[in-house]
Amino acid sequence: MLKVVEVKTKKQLKKFVLFPFKLYGNNPYWIPPLRADEMTTLRWDKNPAFSYCKARYWLVYKDNKPAGRIAGIINQRAIEKWGKKYARFGWFDFIDDPDVVKCLLKLVEDWARQEGMTGIQGPMGFSDLDREGMLIDGFDEPGTFTTLYNYPYYPKYMEMMGYTKDVDWYEYILEVPDRLNDSIIKVAEAVKERNQLRTITFKKSKQILPYAKSIFNMINETYKDLYNVVPLSDEQIDFYVKQYFSVVNPDFVKIVLDKNDRLAAFSIGFPSLAKTLQKTKGKLLPLGFIRLLKALKVNNSVDMLLVAVRPDLQGKGVNSLLMKAMAEACWKNGIRVAHLNPQLENNLKVRSQWKHFTGQQNKKRRCYFKDLQAQ
Repeated sequence: MLKVVEVKTKKQLKKFVLFPFKLYGNNPYWIPPLRADEMTTLRWDKNPAFSYCKARYWLVYKDNKPAGRIAGIINQRAIEKWGKKYARFGWFDFIDDPDVVKCLLKLVEDWARQEGMTGIQGPMGFSDLDREGMLIDGFDEPGTFTTLYNYPYYPKYMEMMGYTKDVDWYEYILEVPDRLNDSIIKVAEAVKERNQLRTITFKKSKQILPYAKSIFNMINETYKDLYNVVPLSDEQIDFYVKQYFSVVNPDFVKIVLDKNDRLAAFSIGFPSLAKTLQKTKGKLLPLGFIRLLKALKVNNSVDMLLVAVRPDLQGKGVNSLLMKAMAEACWKNGIRVAHLNPQLENNLKVRSQWKHFTGQQNKKRRCYFKDLQAQ
């Protein structure tokens, strides 16, 4: 017997956030999100994305026990930009039960139709900086704190429910070399001189703050043509700056400036928080925050989160400067392994860079689509 509860209170939202903690338990590959961040992202009164997004959340119970959850999102700016009346689903987790899956997807599909939507995509969030993409390969690989994990039965149910591939992302794990390829070093030096560029390093996180908004403005500029990306608003930029830039390890934030001190490129990495989040179960208190700070300073792996090069400098080798700076940061901090964030399957320029390193493509994730007008 299934029971549906729509999430409308903070107490219900907390149960919504905590459901995967029960579903995955001690799964060695699932990395818990920070509970506080999840609550903030999903709260109507906290996340600035709600100025242009609608969202509803549901929990499904089976035999009076939590059995699944799903969020439905309508991003009005995405509809206006891409010209398609598509809803999104996200925060989608469930036990291995077809009735539960059917119930969850029917809830979000019916709501989307009521709102006049003609299709639905997911898993996606409010913005491209939220976790997105269902894992379809690499289930026995450790996750990162910025990506989703799910059991192998998830994609089987998506196909059963009439969902098809919309786009795939690839992830890579690379060894940090003892020294860089000579060609990377030569290109880095040449592009630096030719374009009058300089790389900036930081000793304290507060030194990064003056550049934070420029970094997000460059994300808006350089990511604009990528799959389903919608520019971040000024309020969202402020939101993400406060959420992340106060706790970054400054060694892993590298920016490149041109001769006029304009931002030319940047890369951001985070020493891996995976093991620490597993130990703390996503809690900041009482000791979680201290452990996270330690992990940011003492670690042997790094998660490469964001990288961008200004459009007028793309294809000129500027990325070699970022590679060199990040490699030096890894050597300084004893980092031996780099986990790369998901990269779109058709982003061949970015994916081709990793041929210079020892490693492998170890995970694949997918965004699904369903036509809500088809019978």
